[in-house]
Amino acid sequence: MNEEVPQSGASSFFCVRERKVIMSSEWLSVAEIFGEDVFNDAVMQERLPKKVYKKLKQTIEEGKELDLETADVIAHEMKEWAIEKGATHYTHWFQPMTNVTAEKHDSFISPTGDGQVIMDFSGKELVKGEPDASSFPSGGLRATFEARGYTAWDPTSPAFIKDQTLYIPTAFCSYSGEALDKKTPLLRSMDTLNTQAVRMLHLLGNDTVKRVSATIGPEQEYFLVDKDLYSRRKDLIFCGRTLFGAPAPKGQEMEDHYFGALKPRVSAYMHDLDLELWKLGIPAKTKHNEVAPAQHELAPVFDTANIAVDHNQLTMEIMKKVAEKHGLTCLLHEKPFEGINGSGKHNNWSLTTDDGVNLLNPGRTPAQNTQFLIFLMAVIKAVDDYADLMRISAASAGNDHRLGGNEAPPAIVSIFLGDELTHVLESIENDTYFGKQEKIQLDTGAPVLPHFLKDNTDRNRTSPFAFTGNKFEFRMLGSAASVATPNIILNTAVAESLDQFYEELKDTDPADMDEAVHALLKRAIQKHKKVIFNGNGYSDEWVKEASRRGLDNLESTPDCLERLLTAKSITLFTKHHIYTEEEIRSRHDILLENYVKTIAIEARTMVDILSRDFLPALLSYTGAVASSTSSKKALLPDLKTDAEEALVRKLSNCYEILADGVQDLKEQLAKTEKEEDLKRSAFLGRNLLIPSLKHLGTAASEAEALIPENLLPYPSYDQLLFSL
Repeated sequence: MNEEVPQSGASSFFCVRERKVIMSSEWLSVAEIFGEDVFNDAVMQERLPKKVYKKLKQTIEEGKELDLETADVIAHEMKEWAIEKGATHYTHWFQPMTNVTAEKHDSFISPTGDGQVIMDFSGKELVKGEPDASSFPSGGLRATFEARGYTAWDPTSPAFIKDQTLYIPTAFCSYSGEALDKKTPLLRSMDTLNTQAVRMLHLLGNDTVKRVSATIGPEQEYFLVDKDLYSRRKDLIFCGRTLFGAPAPKGQEMEDHYFGALKPRVSAYMHDLDLELWKLGIPAKTKHNEVAPAQHELAPVFDTANIAVDHNQLTMEIMKKVAEKHGLTCLLHEKPFEGINGSGKHNNWSLTTDDGVNLLNPGRTPAQNTQFLIFLMAVIKAVDDYADLMRISAASAGNDHRLGGNEAPPAIVSIFLGDELTHVLESIENDTYFGKQEKIQLDTGAPVLPHFLKDNTDRNRTSPFAFTGNKFEFRMLGSAASVATPNIILNTAVAESLDQFYEELKDTDPADMDEAVHALLKRAIQKHKKVIFNGNGYSDEWVKEASRRGLDNLESTPDCLERLLTAKSITLFTKHHIYTEEEIRSRHDILLENYVKTIAIEARTMVDILSRDFLPALLSYTGAVASSTSSKKALLPDLKTDAEEALVRKLSNCYEILADGVQDLKEQLAKTEKEEDLKRSAFLGRNLLIPSLKHLGTAASEAEALIPENLLPYPSYDQLLFSL
């Protein structure tokens, strides 16, 4: 789990000292290889003229416009650096609304007219690209024939070298200026949050702060399976998850995999993964086995939201590429296997000022820390006011299998604060004194072990949004998702809370500010305390209690997506210039369409596997058992064959159930795909296809358990989960 403290300045280039790793029988310094493929601040200082470097830093830190002449100098030095590292091409790397990245590669060559070429790269090519925008998801923002789109260099995220190509992080927009990506709204939300946070701090008397940045540390869960076994599972290839499978004799019930010793093949993979990530300046910090067999986790050090999102996209890509080199496949689906835990992505979020203060750090006396309490309540208010949007940020067909399954938070959005902070808020609400809480020394009972101070609060793994000391951990996200959307929503919602708080306090006389802040906090606590829950989020009692409190339980993706189109949601995003109304509607349609397409692909894959692979294998084995039974009876009429005959009947019954189920699924799929209305199609998928997939999956799993493993047309759960 990621327990790193968000650092001041949120630098993306931390320094590792006195630590060595072994690679190819040679000792290498991590400090030397870290960021070696990144055009980072150190490289820019070394290669750029001082005047150019200063202008670029002003663009990065203050948002000042960069002139083309300066861009030309930067482009030249960036190109020279890249060529020295073996690069022959450059690409504008962007994040369309697909959860994966996109890139178009152009070489540096420029013909000279005499049959020769020079290597050239201009400021114009650095600043602007022009990929075809017609085939990316647009949710109706663009027609197919409207092909032109633009990529714009994001100087706040450093360029890097990968696969002999210079990668330039960029935003992506249409010819008419609509955002077609996830980076543009994220940058807008970061700017909005900065504006609202800074003016609130100034109002509270903190005049030295010039900038506030959202910092995040996204923990990434994943599965590793043998590549050869993966290649024989059509469901894993096409759907990212197994659609059925008889459970292995052992799952996770012994609780021996979590934090267990790394197996040699997995350890070698993790070692190489760390090296590749470190070269790209990605501060991979923690690695360990997760709860389920074959499941693992990687967590980075905190970084500014924009860079952390870029890094997480790169991390998922590098995870898969390194796995290939080790004869493995990395699975990022939220629920690859039934009966064991699925994978999530924990979004650790905090706020850091340019002078090094973590605004969510309670300090030694949280009850007296006005600044902390204002920002704490801004977050609580934001999550309560926009819980439906938080739920939407974690919505997908894959994650619907995981949420609320006693392995992940429920679909009900609530906040865990812990006892001390809850008592602080109660004291404010009730106008009672909250005394300073002394740290308690933990005595383990073993004299040889050192005594140490306990934290002020326990941790709650069942909470979807938990305060964990100096940050909030949003735990609902699915492992395959981009972390851009939840941070766009969180940044914007908190900015709105701060805006409302500012409007309430702005005309207050400084002498009366403490009293006014206390009154504001009291009103906010009374209104929003319903979202605070420190208990067991997995319990049935909490579902009932949440309903009594008026908290939504939006269990499926179609249930929650309509909330994106409410007047309240549209007002939030348009007020703060995060999305236009058209951009909001496009995102709604894209999410809904992805849901429909995902379930349809799963249905078609289920039909294909059962019809072409499993049912023939089942029929063949049934025939073999029936033939063997008949031969025995013919040779030895008095021989008892009740068990064999019962098995034949059971196998035959399984065949009929599955064959009928396949036909029903085909008809339901045709009905769903025939529906032209996207919303109705999504609900048809939820109400028809998903129950049929579950029914067929259960039936196929039961039938599979009757067939010898060597006769199965695909690898079993036993092999997939325990072969490493």
